[in-house]
Amino acid sequence: MHRLWEHDAKAPVWRQGGQVVVASHALVRRVLGDQAVFAPGNALDAVTPIPVAALRVLSRNGFRLPATLANNGTDTHPALRAIVGEAMTPARVDALRPWLTGVVRRRVARLAARLREGGTVDLYESLAADLPLLALARLIVMPEQDVAVVKRFSRAALELFWAPLDAERQERLAHVVGEHHAALRELARTVPSGLIAELRAHCGPGGEDQVVAALFFLLVAGQETTSQFLTLLLHRLAGEPAVRDGLASGRHGVAEVVEEGLRLVPPIVSWRRVAAVDTELDGFAVHAGESVLLWLGAAGREAAGDDYVPGQRGSRRHLAFGAGAHRCLGAQLARMEAAVVVAEAAPLLRGCEVVKAPDCPDNLSFRMPDALVITRSRTALR
Repeated sequence: MHRLWEHDAKAPVWRQGGQVVVASHALVRRVLGDQAVFAPGNALDAVTPIPVAALRVLSRNGFRLPATLANNGTDTHPALRAIVGEAMTPARVDALRPWLTGVVRRRVARLAARLREGGTVDLYESLAADLPLLALARLIVMPEQDVAVVKRFSRAALELFWAPLDAERQERLAHVVGEHHAALRELARTVPSGLIAELRAHCGPGGEDQVVAALFFLLVAGQETTSQFLTLLLHRLAGEPAVRDGLASGRHGVAEVVEEGLRLVPPIVSWRRVAAVDTELDGFAVHAGESVLLWLGAAGREAAGDDYVPGQRGSRRHLAFGAGAHRCLGAQLARMEAAVVVAEAAPLLRGCEVVKAPDCPDNLSFRMPDALVITRSRTALR
């Protein structure tokens, strides 16, 4: 179950690996919309229970994740969510577009020159990896010197909490996550303005753990998922010449191409809830306390099949951003970033071939591609 993007759904709902797996679009949406019955408290629980040695490392660094955003089913969630949402309003996101377009355009020009010279380029490392983090840092007013260290920390956290691991690897990752969590604690205390300061004012004295937890989730999921999506989307487009031709001719709009990509290659393929009471899903009994694994990727494919057809009916009927009270606050930002990258970078793929496709390690929820290396095809070089 740790490489869900490689499998097909067995049924709308079934038990596997100690969890109730839900693959039906309607049932996934129902679960996400009813947090009184399906609570979010296990959303950040480690897939592999963390051993004592790794827990000690985390504890030494003051690591704590109280219910704040993704794992918060209490009445404190709406106010915290509203503060974070205010940093990502449509107006603020749209104001970021010219800056982001300039960054992407300059990067693409350098990559195009390298390709013309017959070299290879890694679209993940050289284009997609840090773009969402740079954008998010501008929105939340995070000091520039802290941006460089967040990437390593965020990937380590996604592995530590959502991957099947041995104890030795967990302890190594705990050092990375713990040290950077301590750095987040310092940010929570000292940043004088922007989202961090607003969260600090809202949480008040004694609320530092909540501020840090909100930052932890934003800096891990809020940017890492988008860089993953950009990489997966460009890889899919590399194998879809008809879609690229449609973009070039204007037959397909950029937004339509992005939306279909979200449906077919979402970076988050599953998410968890826990049954708060005995209940049922389409006649399937679910017991109180059971983990419910929501297969977001399968729900999206159910909406319109496996073919990449921008603008087709059902293309926007995906759950890449979830649904309900915990629907992704960064949806508008992720769509804007993807639209800029598709518009500026899709022409790079013409006449190129993939020499290293993304490798996505075992992970319950996140794809985490490592690279996307392309070069000019032999026919294009003649």
